[in-house]
Amino acid sequence: MQTILAVDAATCVALGMLLVFASGPISVITAIPGSLLFFAGLLLLPIAVFMVIFTQTATVPAWAVQVIVAGNVLWVLGSTILPVTGLIAPNGLGWLFLLGQAAVVALFAGLEWAARQQSAAVA
Repeated sequence: MQTILAVDAATCVALGMLLVFASGPISVITAIPGSLLFFAGLLLLPIAVFMVIFTQTATVPAWAVQVIVAGNVLWVLGSTILPVTGLIAPNGLGWLFLLGQAAVVALFAGLEWAARQQSAAVA
């Protein structure tokens, strides 16, 4: 579980920093509002810290995994609901960006949930 969380946290830091420092250029090529990209990037940084905390524990509490999985699910929903409802209007590259990162986040949610289930079965 800790390895999955570490990789998830690393991707949060990488994407967060990219969105914070390159939200303008990414906005231009994706037609996703720069302010949304910037603040999404800022949001990812404390989330990464939360995950890193639990990479340092002997066992990850079930509640922490549930919070992380729920956050990942909400991220995926937001990444798809915003453009589907017309709240943002990304271009083709924007859709590719949104769906690509949503797929990675969904994968992490699935891996984290499966690891939690497996550790619960062992305990």
